Amino acid sequence: MKFPKCDETPLGIYPIVDRAYKLKPLYEVGITTAQLRTKDAFQGKELEDEIIEAIKISEAYNARFFLNDFWELGIKHKVYGIHLGQEDIQDADVQAILDAGIRLGISTHTPKEIDIALEFEPSYLAIGPIYVPISKKLVYDTVGTEDLISWSLNVDYPIVAIGGITIENIADVAKTKAASGIAMISDILEKNEVSKERTLALIDIFNKY
Repeated sequence: MKFPKCDETPLGIYPIVDRAYKLKPLYEVGITTAQLRTKDAFQGKELEDEIIEAIKISEAYNARFFLNDFWELGIKHKVYGIHLGQEDIQDADVQAILDAGIRLGISTHTPKEIDIALEFEPSYLAIGPIYVPISKKLVYDTVGTEDLISWSLNVDYPIVAIGGITIENIADVAKTKAASGIAMISDILEKNEVSKERTLALIDIFNKY
């Protein structure tokens, strides 16, 4: 099992958004990788329409778009990539995702989970939470930058650092050079809408390192 690569360009600032329309302003300022994570906000046709719109917007900007969780719909609509959590990879038809030529990102939180994810030879690994998460309750111990560096030494795939990363601490993560991408959720937003200014500032910091 070996999933397609995301290409050689670093994943960069990797926003995770809850609505398809939020992708356009991100791509307009230079974001090249993004994820739609709607969780339970939509169901049925409404969910499928949201995914179709996200794919359409992403393809217009030639962006690397990952869909969180809904792997059946991802296969149906030929999404660029699918992102799954540790529990999801046990339940999903990972072979079907591979057969469809779709890229796969997998969440990891511990060295053991990294070992499990590496068995799938994914397109990238997400490692976190680096710091205390802003958008969700802390379930796993924080990784911190030192463990991010040490864990990355055993990984030959692109790494996405995630969890509690803000405009104030992103430089500390970027300096490690361990991450091909840095996932951002809250800090690309202002009053729950995409802030182009904040996103550009984050891109600038990432590119310094």
